[in-house]
Amino acid sequence: MYTDSWDLVDDMDLKIYENIKSRWDSISKPIDGLGDFEDVICKIGAVQGTVEPDIENKALVIMCADNGIVKEGVSQCGPEVTLQVARALGSGHSTASVMAREAGIKCIPVDIGIDHEGKIPGVIDHKIRRGSSDFLLERALNADEVRDAVDTGIRMAGQLASEGHKLIAAGEMGIGNTTTATALLCLMTGADPKLVTGRGAGLDDASLIKKTEVIRKAYELYARADTDDKAVLAYDYLGATGGLDIAGLCGIYLGGQRYGIPIVIDGLVSGVAGLLADAISPGCRDYMIPSHSGRETGLMRVLDELELKPLICGNMALGEGTGAIMVCKLLDSALNLYRSGARFEENGIKEYERFI
Repeated sequence: MYTDSWDLVDDMDLKIYENIKSRWDSISKPIDGLGDFEDVICKIGAVQGTVEPDIENKALVIMCADNGIVKEGVSQCGPEVTLQVARALGSGHSTASVMAREAGIKCIPVDIGIDHEGKIPGVIDHKIRRGSSDFLLERALNADEVRDAVDTGIRMAGQLASEGHKLIAAGEMGIGNTTTATALLCLMTGADPKLVTGRGAGLDDASLIKKTEVIRKAYELYARADTDDKAVLAYDYLGATGGLDIAGLCGIYLGGQRYGIPIVIDGLVSGVAGLLADAISPGCRDYMIPSHSGRETGLMRVLDELELKPLICGNMALGEGTGAIMVCKLLDSALNLYRSGARFEENGIKEYERFI
């Protein structure tokens, strides 16, 4: 068996994984020549239950929400930028919109918690509330709001599955959300804020110190030692620090597991949502595809916790699912070789033997 790269659960077809791996070995190239990309194609086939993986119909879901913690000075810009970028997403002019269009990916921006009254043209309205609260002053969300946001993501994944989408990229957008994501990471793993707090969209040294201190205070306020039930902790911490975008993406991952759709992780915020989803439903990680290592130091801690390896580096810190978009294009290229690459016998070359 060649499944060392993925901790596949019982309900994923390991035989299909092995059959795809054998087919990779028959292509005229060195054994494991495409490295992790070969394993990802195997994983997608196992998730989909077929030796002919299909990722032609892809969607990028971008959950958009505001975070009350920006009042503490943890971001270079104000919450009004969330609305401005959401409008750009709706009109198809944002960075992610342009990149997704070129990659043939359907871009789906979702207002799950923007601090704005009324609908935004081109943006799906699933608003739970107008932004979260400042979690240093009170809990960011109540329990019903967290559940509603998670359920929204699950329903969206189900809808995309019914529409024939075979792969979903998990994107997000909201000023201050690297602070909420890092706070959640520290609460879920006990990570030291000094080691996992990054500069987000761009902070000077003084602001980074302030951001780190905010996250440390969140840990002191909300960390629990009375239970080791990860699902209970995931929901509780989502309510403690937010945000709605993370809760919505958590639901997207849970929906991927429920409906058999691979979900591509983007950056830190997207990754933390995946970490929470796996805490709520163990094995959910088996439906996740990591994309890049990112510039936010917390992202690698997330991927390590999920036992996933990023496919590319790139030093990216853009968000909106842009890293996932770039990896989707690479997956298209790998799948094309899997489908169309010449076999050893076609070239009259002796096939390589696998020894490991």
